[in-house]
Amino acid sequence: MKHPPSLSGFSIPVRIYYEDTDAGGVVYYANYLKFFERCRTEWLHAIGYRQADLLRDQGIAFVVRGVNINYLRPARLDDELVVDLAVDKVSRAQLFFRQHVRRANPAVDGGWEVLVDATVHLVCVNVAQMKAIPIPAFLRVKLEALQ
Repeated sequence: MKHPPSLSGFSIPVRIYYEDTDAGGVVYYANYLKFFERCRTEWLHAIGYRQADLLRDQGIAFVVRGVNINYLRPARLDDELVVDLAVDKVSRAQLFFRQHVRRANPAVDGGWEVLVDATVHLVCVNVAQMKAIPIPAFLRVKLEALQ
């Protein structure tokens, strides 16, 4: 798959399989949330952290508090897509991301069309209590540098 420059800092490729689609061969709308989650997980790995380690060593996880998503064009079976991520804002206990799903299209300026865009709001929680807590300083410093 030809991998374009990221629109926003980090990206991963995603191929659309039969299991991702509805009866019409169009990606089922909820699956874009899975693609966004995979991208955030790979991004976290790329900056040096694993969710399992944060859970085990720090007792924390990042949970989705809200998503605002716009479905602009459908993706279809066998499409090769790119999922992008950018950190918009880091606060004491919260992360805000911009995410996009794109497909190559030579007819579009820049050669890539945005199919779906979203803003995603995460909260750092103590998993044992499921209560919001501050993002640990070692991690917040790194995240703030990526804004």
